[in-house]
Amino acid sequence: MAITQLSAFLENTPGTLCETISAITDAGVNIRALSVADTKDFGILRIIVSDIEKTKAAINNDTVVKETPVIAVKMNDEAGALNSVLRVLRTAGINIEYVYAFTGAVHGNAYVVLRVDDVEQAEKILSENGINTLGDSDIASFLN
Repeated sequence: MAITQLSAFLENTPGTLCETISAITDAGVNIRALSVADTKDFGILRIIVSDIEKTKAAINNDTVVKETPVIAVKMNDEAGALNSVLRVLRTAGINIEYVYAFTGAVHGNAYVVLRVDDVEQAEKILSENGINTLGDSDIASFLN
């Protein structure tokens, strides 16, 4: 039940991120989570959105956009919750490439996005350990 992350490769120039986010907003898409990593010449905007197709259509045609399966984990909003998830993945030998977090409307919940080397195995291991993951349909509706 992986979710779809969009990665957009943006020029690292003033206003580029604002223009991209404005285009997504104007398309009526809700950005659920985002992360930006940069280098000298470009940035990678990683986003989880309420509507993948509308987002891809809204982003500048000259921009490279890639879909990537990632895991979104629902946790209790308390000390140690993330550590528990990471320990389960470490024990299973799952490599984590990057992580970022987001919030939801439900008090007491926290959410983290994990890019791992084996999505299917990671989801299986997490489920076996009672750790809930989200799907694209959850992202489109549950945070409203």
